[in-house]
Amino acid sequence: MLDRKSDSPTPSGLLDTDLVSELLLGMRLVGVDYRRMELSPPFAYAFGEGDSRAKFLFVARGSIALRAPSGVLHEMKAGDAALLPRGGLHLIGSSPDISRPCTELASLRREPLCSMVSDIRACDESACSEKERVLIFSACMDFDLGSMHPLVALMPEVMRVGTIMVRYPEILPMLEAMAREVSQGRAGYAGILARLADVVAASIVRAWVECGCGDATGWIAALRDPRLGRVLVALHREPGRDWTLAELAKLMGASRSVFAERFLAVTGVTPVRYLTELRMRLAAQWISRDRMPIETAAHRLGYGSQAAFSRAFKRVTGRPPGALAGEARQERSPTAM
Repeated sequence: MLDRKSDSPTPSGLLDTDLVSELLLGMRLVGVDYRRMELSPPFAYAFGEGDSRAKFLFVARGSIALRAPSGVLHEMKAGDAALLPRGGLHLIGSSPDISRPCTELASLRREPLCSMVSDIRACDESACSEKERVLIFSACMDFDLGSMHPLVALMPEVMRVGTIMVRYPEILPMLEAMAREVSQGRAGYAGILARLADVVAASIVRAWVECGCGDATGWIAALRDPRLGRVLVALHREPGRDWTLAELAKLMGASRSVFAERFLAVTGVTPVRYLTELRMRLAAQWISRDRMPIETAAHRLGYGSQAAFSRAFKRVTGRPPGALAGEARQERSPTAM
């Protein structure tokens, strides 16, 4: 890798492409667990401790107070939605004075509605009417921005849909549809809610990127440099190609030393490290999520042998690829817990 000569032509069509949009095509924000929750005030629950996966919340009825890991309090009313991109310990309550200790949300009894959606009811019917109960739809999500992975650390800990509604009014009909589905309980509503939650959460991320990424504007500006951007796009389009430093420098239109310095300054890693980590992220997805054989993943990512790939994978991730494959087989087994 990065040590051979090549006369391969420069990939075509990159100069006329919005490079940030091109890179965002690799974004994956997929819900893996959804909950419809009906809660009667007063209540106070904790969730997400020790879990770095993204969370999504939609308040369909009533209002809640959401306390983020930093301690900042967010008040959410009916129709509000929020994405919590980095997970972590959050508290929700019926009043703003919520604090620990409080009940773990995971301890509440769950009734399955379909394969990925469950129903949680913590209601005191004698204490309040149905209209007084708070109705929430939440999701736990696998969040992978692919080539844009540094953005996750730069995102706000709570991303509110209300901050983008004026600029992106198309989100409102989706929220209204979610409110109808979660309240009316029509046939198939659980699956429809799950899909709507995925789309709304992805729309929040896209809107944040298109609005300049807040404090990450310098990083995005660097990616919008068409000379360096075309290099990143090429790496992500062909991660298994045997790239050389000379080829990548040629794509940028600079000498190898200037290219290497610029790449390190923008991404924080060398081109070799960037490509290796990209390959291992892809491999982890293919092996664990797509059940791809290790040998196939190694070949697609340009490794001459499974042994060489396995050494690189363990060096980057700290685990052998066989461990991921074993976990994938166990999850697929009908006897797995």
